Amino acid sequence: MQTQTVKMVITGPFNSGKTAFVRSISEIDVVSTERSISSEAEKVKETTTVAMDFGRITVDDDLVLYLFGTPGQRRFDFMWEILSEGMLGFVVLVDSSRSETFREAKSILETFRAYAPTPYVVAANKQDLPDAWTIDDLRIALRLEESVKMLPCIANDKESVKNILLELLYSILEEMDEEV
Repeated sequence: MQTQTVKMVITGPFNSGKTAFVRSISEIDVVSTERSISSEAEKVKETTTVAMDFGRITVDDDLVLYLFGTPGQRRFDFMWEILSEGMLGFVVLVDSSRSETFREAKSILETFRAYAPTPYVVAANKQDLPDAWTIDDLRIALRLEESVKMLPCIANDKESVKNILLELLYSILEEMDEEV
């Protein structure tokens, strides 16, 4: 039997944890396009992704996941549509501790929903921080329907990331079964 590959996109605002998410679970060294940040306004971290992060996970002999992390800054959003081509699902990562990014996260979610009507989950990242919003409060702030899967996440914790990806994978497989 031929190995099935599933393309998943990991997206979200600047500094929401996309690179850490892909790095924490990839079985290969992540192919990353990080560059130093020159703007003082963005000095919350030293580097930013300018094109993509790429990782891979072999689930079993029949299934391999390809993870594509998008850049979070709007000036690199031309990559979003390119990376969304052929995706079977996506994760929107939200920094639960930075409410000023919630509106942008909602906008990114709507953008990716417009690219392709694929399954998606919202991951409330940085749940280990003391000022992180709860899942219920985030759902209200993002105006998400109850049917949208919203899950707690810690992007640098492999088990946490695995749970997010499994939820998305189950949704993708469910949709594939419905199409058959």
